[in-house]
Amino acid sequence: MLDLKTVLTPERTLCRALGASKKRLFESAANLISENHSELTASDVFGSLLAREKLGSTALGDGIAIPHCRISQCIAAVGTLITLEEPIDFDAPDSKPVDILFVLLVPEEAQQEHLTILGGLAELLSNKEFCQGLRDASDSQELHRFAVEFRL
Repeated sequence: MLDLKTVLTPERTLCRALGASKKRLFESAANLISENHSELTASDVFGSLLAREKLGSTALGDGIAIPHCRISQCIAAVGTLITLEEPIDFDAPDSKPVDILFVLLVPEEAQQEHLTILGGLAELLSNKEFCQGLRDASDSQELHRFAVEFRL
C-alpha cells in the first residue's frame, strides 16, 4: 500500500485550481515542484511532463490523470496533487474530462520505484470513496489531510 506522505507535501497540494488546459496545469505543477525542490527547475519539469504526455495521455478515465515522468535532476520521488474547479479535456480513454491529477516525478534510474508508486496511485485513484473525498475537499489543507490519511 502506497503511503502518500512519502511523496506528497501540503505545499504541493492544490485544491480547486483553475485549469484552462493540460499545458497550463503542467506549468502550475512544475512551478509548485520547483519552489520546493531547488534541484528541479520549472522549465525542466514542464518539459519532461510535456514530453511524456506526447507519448500518450496519462489520463486513466473517470476524471483522473497521473502525469508522470522520470527526470535526471530528481533525487527522490515527488508528487503533486491537484483538483480542478472545472474539469478539462485530457484525451482520456473514456473521453471524460479530468478534474483530479496526481503529478509524479521520480529519479531517472528509479524504474522499479516509478512502477511501484504508479501502481499504488492507480489503486488509490480507482477507489470511488477516495476520489469523492478529494473532490469534496474545500481547500488545499483539507485535500492534503484527506489524501495522506485515507486508508483502503
